Amino acid sequence: MSHINQSAVHCINPDCQRPYPQPWGNKFCNSCGAPLQLLDRYIPVQRLGSGGFAEIYTVWDEKTQTEKVLKVLVENSPKALELFTQEAAVLSSLQHPGVPKVDADGYFQVNLFNPKPHQLPCLVMEKINGQTLEEILKKYPQGCPQDLVLNWFAQAVEILQELHKRQIIHRDIKPSNLMLDTSSPTVPAIGKEKSDRLVLIDFGGAKQVSASKLRSRSSSTRLFSSGYSPPEQVTGGIVGPSADFFALGRTIIELLTGKYPPELEDGQTGKLQWRNRVNVNSQLADLLDEMVQEDVRSRPLNAATIQKRLAKISQPLPSPRLSQLRHNLKQASQKFRLLTQVVEQVLAQLSQVLSQTIIFIAQIILKILQACLATIWAIILTSVGACFGAIAGFILAYRTSLGRRVVEFLSIQINQLVPNTQSTFGADILVFVVAGWGTAWGLTVSGCFGQRRRFLVASIMGMISYGFGWLILQLITPKNSGEGLVAVILVGVCLLTLSLGLRSHHIVYAVFAAFGSAIGYTALILLKLAPPLLEFSSQPSWLELYKPLIFFGSVGWFLSFWLGVSFYLIVPGLRLLGWR
Repeated sequence: MSHINQSAVHCINPDCQRPYPQPWGNKFCNSCGAPLQLLDRYIPVQRLGSGGFAEIYTVWDEKTQTEKVLKVLVENSPKALELFTQEAAVLSSLQHPGVPKVDADGYFQVNLFNPKPHQLPCLVMEKINGQTLEEILKKYPQGCPQDLVLNWFAQAVEILQELHKRQIIHRDIKPSNLMLDTSSPTVPAIGKEKSDRLVLIDFGGAKQVSASKLRSRSSSTRLFSSGYSPPEQVTGGIVGPSADFFALGRTIIELLTGKYPPELEDGQTGKLQWRNRVNVNSQLADLLDEMVQEDVRSRPLNAATIQKRLAKISQPLPSPRLSQLRHNLKQASQKFRLLTQVVEQVLAQLSQVLSQTIIFIAQIILKILQACLATIWAIILTSVGACFGAIAGFILAYRTSLGRRVVEFLSIQINQLVPNTQSTFGADILVFVVAGWGTAWGLTVSGCFGQRRRFLVASIMGMISYGFGWLILQLITPKNSGEGLVAVILVGVCLLTLSLGLRSHHIVYAVFAAFGSAIGYTALILLKLAPPLLEFSSQPSWLELYKPLIFFGSVGWFLSFWLGVSFYLIVPGLRLLGWR
């Protein structure tokens, strides 16, 4: 570190009044109190400049004893933070010589307290010692030599191939974002001599996409560089790998001609008129013209296609005797390529349809499983709640003094309403009322079928609905058949369903739940799986409790089942038919 002034440290607080120089070895800034040793490892020693929303510094890494670059986000907007975090994530996931390396702990935030407490996002990356292609181009006003540009072109395509393989689009390729690392020579893809390593920098606009996103119609953030970005990126449309090919093509044309791309555009068509300005290989010119086409479909499909064509361009010219043969083979290959493209398009469309079908089927299966699990959960809680309520009601009615008081109270009230009428009421009303509360409570606790989960309203209506059903059982229906219990189900379930706080179609839910439950219990009676009568002796034993458990438990089962059928099948079908 002999070339670094160890007596000077730079404060990275953008609000610091005297950021430089700070004494070497200080832990905190003498002016603002900000940390000077980041993560007890990185020491800022020199400010290099600013780029976008960030300030750039040279830092000394105490751990590796090397210089690195520190990028500090000074813009506090949410969009700037999103792009900065995105750049850190992309660079951390890449391990390629053409991309600046970022360690696992390279992205972090520094806590500052001056002028107010806030966090300063930081990103430490490999330092590239060299010049950008924009700076190199200034040495060649008429354009750089073709062999140099071909070498840079090949390295850039290799970098893009790695990015696109990881579904990363750079979205900001231009001469100022391509650097030559003079400290690390490498063997180029074209040529035999060693050359400087090309590095792609500034991943602030990079975006990670997937095949499904590319097929969707969602637009991209309008982030572009004038003169280099393709039309679909400028207008905020769907951006794919071909956007990087377009920008790279315009960059290479600028390196060959020495002219900013918009200066080469035709005033009427907008196409680049550049081939008459420089003497380059015709195959290279054809490739670049394809890359800068406005129509995405006219550009090369992928980086591998460009690499193959660059490999052919780098080969020595054939002898005169092979020229005609090569021409014939080229024509045949063009026809074959057209045929191959047609086949590829057909296969791609077939694959897309097949994948969409598989995804659709998987989504349907998942929704069916979710519906089944939700309905089963509601059935369990409702049935358990109904049985618990029946047991609690049985205890209140026949094991406490409350039952006798209820009978006396009801007898008095009925005699006042209908004089000279012999009361047939019993304490079993408590079994019905408390079972109605337990049924409503269990169904509401499940939270299924889009309820608003109104516990109080549902509980009160459960008690009222089952109590009203008990009155019907005593006064209206005959007691020597199962008709009374079916009537209880129709009335009780219908009123209870209306009180659940369902989102819509209340009548539909009530009708299907009531009639479905009634039909279900009727089937149990016919199959002799449930008792047709629900009567208690004057002093019932615990053995007589099985009847209310079967009755109320089965009603809770059927109620939840038919609510599930209505919620997942009947109501969606009615909405599909236009009933909102």
